[in-house]
Amino acid sequence: MRAPLHFADRLARRVEDASSVLCVGLDPRGPFPDACTRGLRPDRSGTARAMERYCIGLIEAASADAAAFKPQVAFFEALGGYGITALERVCAAAQAAGVPVIADGKRGDIASTAEAYAAAWLAPRLGGEAPVADALTVNPLLGADSLAPFAGVADVHGGGLYALVRTSNAGSADVQELLLVDGAPLWHRLATLVSALGAGRIGSSGLSSIGAVIGLTQPHALTEARRLMPHTPLLVPGLGAQGGRPEDARAAFAPHPAGALVSASRSVIEAWRGEPGDWRDAVAASARRHREALWKVAVDASA
Repeated sequence: MRAPLHFADRLARRVEDASSVLCVGLDPRGPFPDACTRGLRPDRSGTARAMERYCIGLIEAASADAAAFKPQVAFFEALGGYGITALERVCAAAQAAGVPVIADGKRGDIASTAEAYAAAWLAPRLGGEAPVADALTVNPLLGADSLAPFAGVADVHGGGLYALVRTSNAGSADVQELLLVDGAPLWHRLATLVSALGAGRIGSSGLSSIGAVIGLTQPHALTEARRLMPHTPLLVPGLGAQGGRPEDARAAFAPHPAGALVSASRSVIEAWRGEPGDWRDAVAASARRHREALWKVAVDASA
């Protein structure tokens, strides 16, 4: 069997092919377009089916402009087995469109439990079905031994990880900016840990399969993050509804435009609210605007 292509190299290829560094967050909050709920009951089964229709419609609308899709696992898990089935179908639709999937699950544990989490998202399933996702977000606060099992599974199956390092939420400073005994903030230590884990996992693109999450609402942190993690692909949430601007991401795009994926959710997937016509047209137009603005910054920054 052919060895799976390195995650970062696969991502870099998609970025180049699509001329895009836009990651579209699939956060399916209702109410959904009428076309997605028609004929369905308002129970868990019907709601999961509506979410599936909605997200597949989003994929169809935005796939030409997306470098990746990032489904937020929690919305699907809330519906139990129905939701998980819907999520698997949504991920399969994105991958069929040729777009990598980053499962936003923020998992974190040790030993066999971490391996099981990693296998659930990044390993082929029983019967030979493809992995649900190409990459997974993880929480590194349990330490290096909590990341190692995830990285091991990712290595075998060509998957990637994005570890939370300096996040976009306002309260992140409560913990991530705490100063350690050497005077550096805690998130610097997390960045160093992530960089060390990824050092032996660098592909031909110059990027590692081990990435980090750095919020666009912290542009000063992006510059420092790139210094601390020169080969780490960054996942940069906060564009649009959270106030982040494309130009704020400039420092992240090295050594390749795929050095950063900038994530937008509501400003793309809810662009249809209040707009006339087919809801997917508004989503496609918003994704295109985001892609074009971000690509200009990425190309200029990595030239």
